Amino acid sequence: MAFNIAIGPRERKSPFYDCTVEDGVTHFTVYNHMYMPVSYGDPEAEYRRLIQGVTMWDVAAERQVEITGPDAERLIRYLTPRDLKDLPIGQGYYVPICDHDGNLINDPLLLRIEEQRFWLSIADTDVLLWVRGVAFEGGFDVEACEPDVSPLAVQGPLSHDVMIPLFGEWINELKHFCFRETELDGIPVVLQRSGWSKQGGYELYLRDSDRGSELWNKVKAAGQPFGIGPGAPNYIERLESSLLSIGADTLWDSDPYEAGLDKMLNLDREDDFIGKAALRALASSGSRRKLVAIVFEGDPIEPNEHPWPIFIDRNRVGSVRSAGYSPRRKSNIGFALIDRAHQDEGTMLDIRNGQQSFLGEIVKFPIVEPGTPLPDDDWDIELI
Repeated sequence: MAFNIAIGPRERKSPFYDCTVEDGVTHFTVYNHMYMPVSYGDPEAEYRRLIQGVTMWDVAAERQVEITGPDAERLIRYLTPRDLKDLPIGQGYYVPICDHDGNLINDPLLLRIEEQRFWLSIADTDVLLWVRGVAFEGGFDVEACEPDVSPLAVQGPLSHDVMIPLFGEWINELKHFCFRETELDGIPVVLQRSGWSKQGGYELYLRDSDRGSELWNKVKAAGQPFGIGPGAPNYIERLESSLLSIGADTLWDSDPYEAGLDKMLNLDREDDFIGKAALRALASSGSRRKLVAIVFEGDPIEPNEHPWPIFIDRNRVGSVRSAGYSPRRKSNIGFALIDRAHQDEGTMLDIRNGQQSFLGEIVKFPIVEPGTPLPDDDWDIELI
């Protein structure tokens, strides 16, 4: 069912908002109290550009929390169970953030801009409020704020070809998650090799919101020879590639073990961090649930609007959190939170959607192997 969303001043607009409207945006969501595009009306073309060519995304809603001051590094280390003792300037790390009970709050990308200056590039929760509260209660000598920084993503296998004419051959030196402060014709940006897809790409962290349209149009012009077009973080590609979406795939009391982030936890650290005792207890007892990949039969579905219950032998054992149709796997796919007793690969599932029932199966991550080609045929199904 389609609804209209009222555009008003309460939710913020990105520096690229006017350009997205000019380029035909048709669907928005609200993310970190901002309007974020999710489609330009042609889901198949947007998906194909990401998989086969190059696309540009307004992801300014991926807000930054900046932490500076004498205790900045100490606070950052206290905020996450991942060990950051050797994090150099110019390197990004994926870091889970938990509360004192070990519940997963956010999974930002951490950028070390200067020795005592960090950015947390956050998913959709109020991390700034959390950081300020922790800093105040803990007596950390820091300042936490939201800087004037708005990311623009360029994603897809041809993204490198677009970036070279804009910035030069030095971008060949950037390894994954590495970044450099630079400028494009006087527009200040941080250029990072990153992005919320597995198709390769870059994120340009614009550092002057007054120049959003200028940056958008320069990237658009450079990408014309390669067929660049607008898009958004792609729902189907992220399921195929097994990219976690906090809040969509998790619950308020989900922990990093059930979300598959246990490799990011360093529980033997000598220094303290939030959730240390709770996470150590979970490491011993195990989580109640597990996020698993699933495939299921039936005609191609549109993305689910609500969680779908899952049953085994008529007993409810979990729910489908995110689901859609995969053109590359040629089946319906999704993520589900399952009671840990039923998490094994190959487990058969009875998935319900109202009066519909689907036979599903737990499979391994990723659901679609990297490099899997697109089918040649068209499909008539919503992919957003």
